[in-house]
Amino acid sequence: MRTALRIALAASAALLTLGVAQAQEKTLRIGTEGAYPPFNNLTADGQLVGFDIDIAKALCDEMKVKCTFVAQDWDGIIPALQAGKFDAIVASMSITPERAEKVDFTNKYYNTPPAIAAPKDSDIKGVTKEDLAGKTIGVQASTTHFNYSTKAYTDSTIKPYPTAQEYQLDLANGRVDAVNDDITVLEGWLATPDGACCKLIGAITPDIEIHGPGAGIAVRKGDTELVNQFNKAIDAIRANGKYKEINDKYFKYDVYGGES
Repeated sequence: MRTALRIALAASAALLTLGVAQAQEKTLRIGTEGAYPPFNNLTADGQLVGFDIDIAKALCDEMKVKCTFVAQDWDGIIPALQAGKFDAIVASMSITPERAEKVDFTNKYYNTPPAIAAPKDSDIKGVTKEDLAGKTIGVQASTTHFNYSTKAYTDSTIKPYPTAQEYQLDLANGRVDAVNDDITVLEGWLATPDGACCKLIGAITPDIEIHGPGAGIAVRKGDTELVNQFNKAIDAIRANGKYKEINDKYFKYDVYGGES
């Protein structure tokens, strides 16, 4: 009886250890675009890099889960989440009421303003509707920047693009007069040889109804536990200095924004 009991207890302990190990080895699949530097981008050898990627890795470490990444075209990123292709989106997705009808969001993990860029010899003086009247503005489709452009610049022609790289190429080649995107994306591009053609015209005051309170992590509707885990991890990396370490790798200022 004692031998049988010892065997049973050993078996139970082994199963418990296995269960703990399996819990520790849980894999969280993260969807991202891979075409939005410096936030997320695919290198020539197929590696995903950028602020979003480093933040996601830091959050997964804090949550003690393994992360894998899935590159997904922006237009299909929410449907892919809903279909179970991945568990969360970390891709600089602005928190908006329209998107919140389809997914649940964490708190923001950064918040930077939109801006306008144009060729260095442009006669565009500012970022108002009047400043851009009659101009063709390039902007990535299905983004808050596209929504804002179509609402605010009604006297301009708004030209949508699948990715930021494509509108950047057209601006450099004179096929559009200006572009609208996040200021950090534009500044990053302007600092490269490809962006030497152009200049920053100015920042746009965010429209909270369109741009939302910042970029958040999206999960499937009803996954409250995962939202709470991410929110706790965001607070933790802000407090322990890991967020600042990642921030300073990419930017010269705190992209988190105000405590809103």
